[in-house]
Amino acid sequence: MRIISGKNKGKKILPPKDLKTRPLKDLTKESIFNIIIHSNKFNVVLENSNILDLFSGVGSFGLECLSRGSAKTTFVENYKEAITILKKNITSLNYEKESVVIEKDILKNLDFKNIKEKFNIIFADPPYKEENLNLILLKILNSEILDDQGIVIIHRQKNDKDNYPDEFKIIEEKTYGISRIIFGIFN
Repeated sequence: MRIISGKNKGKKILPPKDLKTRPLKDLTKESIFNIIIHSNKFNVVLENSNILDLFSGVGSFGLECLSRGSAKTTFVENYKEAITILKKNITSLNYEKESVVIEKDILKNLDFKNIKEKFNIIFADPPYKEENLNLILLKILNSEILDDQGIVIIHRQKNDKDNYPDEFKIIEEKTYGISRIIFGIFN
C-alpha cells in the first residue's frame, strides 16, 4: 500500500495486520481520485477540502486526500488494531495537525450531530457485509454535515444490494474487480 500522488507520492502506508480490515486497493483508490478530479457531474475541489473518512481502517483514502492537498481529514474507526496502524500512518506521513481520529462505532455510539463542521467529501468504506448503509446515509443527511456542494463516496462489494434513502441521488457508479464505487449527493 502506498500514497499514489501529491506531496507524499510513493510513500508506503502500513497495511492491516489481519483480515478483519479490508484495505482500499491502489487501483481502486486511483480510479476514485481520477473521478473526483475529472468528473463534470459534481463540483468538488480536493485542494483545501475537508474530508470525513468513515470506516477508515488504516487511513488509505484520507491520507491520500491529505497528500493531494486537502486541508483536513477526520478519520472514524472503532477497530483497535486498525486504529493503532492508522495513527502510525498519520505520524509517519507527518499529518498529525491535519488529522482527527474519532474512535467510535459509527452505528452504535457516534452522534453525527455532535460534529460541528461541514465536509466536502464523505467517504464510507463499511465492511462488505454491513447491511445498515441506509441508516448511515440517513445519519449523514439528518446531521447536515455534508457541504451543499459536497459528495458522498461509498465503497461496496459489487454484488451488494443496498437500499438508499429517497434523498440520496447516485450520480456516478463504477465497478473495479469486486469493488463498486458509488458517488452520490443529497437532494
